[in-house]
Amino acid sequence: QRLGGIDMKMKELKEKIEELDREILKAAESGDYEREAQLKIEKVNVEKELKALESRRAEELVVSWDDVAQVVSEWTGIPVTRLKEEETEKLLRLEEELHKRVVDQEHAVKAVAEAIRRARAGLKDPKRPIASFLFLGPTGVGKTELSKALAELLFGEEDALIRLDMSEFKEEHSVAKLIGAPPGYVGYEEGGKLTEAVRRKPYSVILMDEIEKAHPRVFDLFLQVLDDGRLTDSHGRTVDFRNTVIIMTSNIGSQYLLNIPVDASEDIVEKEFEKAKEKVLEELKNFFRPEFLNRVDETIVFKPLTMKELSQIIDLLTLSINRRLAERDIRLELTENAKKELVARGYDPAFGARPLKRTVQRYIETPLADKLIRGEVKDGERVRVDYEKGEFIISSTAGA
Repeated sequence: QRLGGIDMKMKELKEKIEELDREILKAAESGDYEREAQLKIEKVNVEKELKALESRRAEELVVSWDDVAQVVSEWTGIPVTRLKEEETEKLLRLEEELHKRVVDQEHAVKAVAEAIRRARAGLKDPKRPIASFLFLGPTGVGKTELSKALAELLFGEEDALIRLDMSEFKEEHSVAKLIGAPPGYVGYEEGGKLTEAVRRKPYSVILMDEIEKAHPRVFDLFLQVLDDGRLTDSHGRTVDFRNTVIIMTSNIGSQYLLNIPVDASEDIVEKEFEKAKEKVLEELKNFFRPEFLNRVDETIVFKPLTMKELSQIIDLLTLSINRRLAERDIRLELTENAKKELVARGYDPAFGARPLKRTVQRYIETPLADKLIRGEVKDGERVRVDYEKGEFIISSTAGA
């Protein structure tokens, strides 16, 4: 902050010197030699002040670890957090941090964390990507959220996620979209969607949604990435994938998982899940070639979310709203009745937890926003949402 103040003052003095130079020139041209002399004296004094500030700044300028990290990050594309924070700390609490965003899916979170730790401990092939995963399960069970959380934890920001919808690559010629069009063809200058993204962000999580929809030639391309950790684009440039985590998602066999009764006891859900999981993996073997599946580090089947877990997602969404309300010292609380009703209205077996966010927006955020704008809820108050007689009731009281 002190350096910022000095820099601002130095800028002001430099502008003053430029202004004095213009005034001196005008005085000389008009023959006003007395004014010219006064202005020159003033200029000498300003220059002395500027020189003193420059010396002071040089003495106070200390290059910190943060400064070095920032510069190296800009040069290399390596996230600042990866340089600044002890990576061992992140690795040891990986499961805990991932669970802040992903409800349940213990087996999935554990498998991902263990694979990342093996890679970081130097037990993986140095030529291959950090890790590769195949996430199986229906929509809305946490596959994408886990990918986003992993990107933020490993590489410092959620923007380190490169996402590809593999339904765009159904045709044989669509390989060109990934690595770039050949010379002479339309789009050659643009580069490939995959290669260009990784070239710009070499430290990233690559999420390939609905991998089963891609053309077989696309799989041949990924075999090379999973094996050699690199790919050559249409410009002849070799793109390095060794610092990426590759996650492929698929809905294959999801119909078996959707038959699990989500409102049953935990024991029944677990038994039914194991049976469904076997069927999913069997269908997976019938769809993908063995050489492809054998190159993936971990194949993970996600469980459908139970009513209890859906209620926990409501808690996470409420926590997110409270973070936004923190500036106004307003705290939102939901009763059990309100949570149960939100789950009942927002859960769809075909889409999992995804509609829950829209349900919370519709029945909680929108009415609350109206009350805030009308001044019915004031800063520092506690807001309580209940559900009675077929409607959500929002009330507020003075904070404790």
